[in-house]
Amino acid sequence: MALLPDITAYYDGGDEAGRLTSGRTVGTIELMRTQEILRVHLPPPPASVLDVGGGPGVHARLLADRGYRVLVIDPVERHVRQARALGLAAEVGDARSLDRADRSFDAVLLLGPLYHLPEAADRDRAWQEAARVVRPGGPVAAAVLNRYAKLIDPHSEVAPDIAATGLRVRRDGPTTYYHDPSELPAEAHRAGLEVVSLHGLHGPAFEGLRAEERRTGTTDLGGRALESALAAARFADTRPELLVLSLHLLAVARRPRAAARPNG
Repeated sequence: MALLPDITAYYDGGDEAGRLTSGRTVGTIELMRTQEILRVHLPPPPASVLDVGGGPGVHARLLADRGYRVLVIDPVERHVRQARALGLAAEVGDARSLDRADRSFDAVLLLGPLYHLPEAADRDRAWQEAARVVRPGGPVAAAVLNRYAKLIDPHSEVAPDIAATGLRVRRDGPTTYYHDPSELPAEAHRAGLEVVSLHGLHGPAFEGLRAEERRTGTTDLGGRALESALAAARFADTRPELLVLSLHLLAVARRPRAAARPNG
């Protein structure tokens, strides 16, 4: 099973680590929100974590620094080399076919694969593999892109098409799949997992921050903007009707201790 060629080419030439760590306000929000949600749901260290599609290891390094035993699996060889350079265990692999034993990890992360799998059958396989390798009671945290968030971006000509189909095929980047928020619990359920919570990572301030970046020509909008956006994202977590305003969504599901058989 191979990735679409435009996805491989994009990450071979891109800076995925810099997207989260360069000081850009929107990237900092995604990094901080993801880590704070993981702190709530992951078992305590030194639990074992399989970071599937973990890219160059940004989240994995932070977890390892807290005492977790982390293995990064990623289909892009460049990412694997970058993760190893950070001192992480990392291997080339595919979310749809994990070379690991059943029930071998305390937690599994799917923070990247699902929006690069346009076919529903491939996304189901990724969920099923995560459910297979996580131990009973263990969490599976999965990040996706929300197909409705870009409707509030006045500069996005493709937003109506994304909202209608969930697909974005472009010349300047990889083919991308955007979820309807209701798809996440359904996908997890088909894999035999129970969804514990669903979060908006960037929150409702995301497109406002993007607009301010364009207006000012800077990507670091300062601590005040960052704290305001984080507060808005945390508040929106308590209001399910605000979920559709966040571009990035994070679902936390759990394998029941009395493991259910996957449906389908």
